[in-house]
Amino acid sequence: MTGTAPRIAIDAMGGDAGPSVMIAGAAHAFERRSDLSFLLFGDEAAIRAEVARHPALAGHVEIVHTTDVIAGTDKPSQAIRRAKTSSMGRAIAAVKEGEAHAAVSGGNTGALMAMAKLALRTMPGIDRPALAALIPTLGDNDVVMLDLGANTECDTNNLVQFAVMGAAYARVVLELERPRVQLLNIGTEELKGTDELRDAAAILRASDHLHMHFDGFVEGDKLSRGDVDVIVTDGFSGNIALKSLEGTARFVTDLLRRAFTSSIRSKIGFLISRPATELLRHHLDPNNHNGAVFLGLNGLVVKSHGSANDKGVANAIRVAARMVREDLTRKITEDLANVSARNHAVAAK
Repeated sequence: MTGTAPRIAIDAMGGDAGPSVMIAGAAHAFERRSDLSFLLFGDEAAIRAEVARHPALAGHVEIVHTTDVIAGTDKPSQAIRRAKTSSMGRAIAAVKEGEAHAAVSGGNTGALMAMAKLALRTMPGIDRPALAALIPTLGDNDVVMLDLGANTECDTNNLVQFAVMGAAYARVVLELERPRVQLLNIGTEELKGTDELRDAAAILRASDHLHMHFDGFVEGDKLSRGDVDVIVTDGFSGNIALKSLEGTARFVTDLLRRAFTSSIRSKIGFLISRPATELLRHHLDPNNHNGAVFLGLNGLVVKSHGSANDKGVANAIRVAARMVREDLTRKITEDLANVSARNHAVAAK
């Protein structure tokens, strides 16, 4: 699929602002790569009004009217029953039916996960899909982290599979031949952590035939140092870690804003240090890292943050398009086959 011109299905009603931001994000992404085309699901009148604001999209979009919208308060079980009538469900179905290469939604995460898993099913060799995203670091690259909330409890096999999927994703989005992979743990010593963590580490250490370099455990205070490319954990710990990082980023930016407006001298200091503070603001802006991916499904689905602006939505679309062009699903399938073959060979000895 490498070189494919990506056709992206968009849940235009998803996200806090709905069609206005989702369509503006599509237009912003199209400005960067004109080989994109879009299948837009939602209220046709509202979508057409927004598309009219972006003439460059003319001839590159198809609108499919839907009558239902999945709300942020809807339970996954409720959302699944409306998969055939909702903009979110129809966008996922477009991937399943081959009408689009990937789907993007800024809507309810739990509903999106449930619908995607039911419609697309997991890949052979994958027990559970995982939610992966890019986290900013002090290093040259962001770090891929998974699972971020799809699975609250994980066994050894789940963690190994997450490592394989995360490494394949890092090879695509970070352009790394052998990503450095670590498991999130309460310490770096080999005896630390649960049985599942230690067993997963043992399997990954023996998997030197994979396109990754497993480097043991990492603690929570090292997540953003830039010393690792892929961090693997269960969804419970991963979601807490992610929210903690996001909260810390907001704390730092709000603290700086308060400090620089506390006095005339502080305001003068802000003007002098503005280039540095702008760099910090850009680095911590979640829109620059928007686009979490459900890995392990027979189809590509990207979750945009509900509060993302048009730049953030465009980034989520670019993530989806890049996975299409680089044929991420094939890479994961090949790596999983290598793990299975090696495990069978070891068991036969």
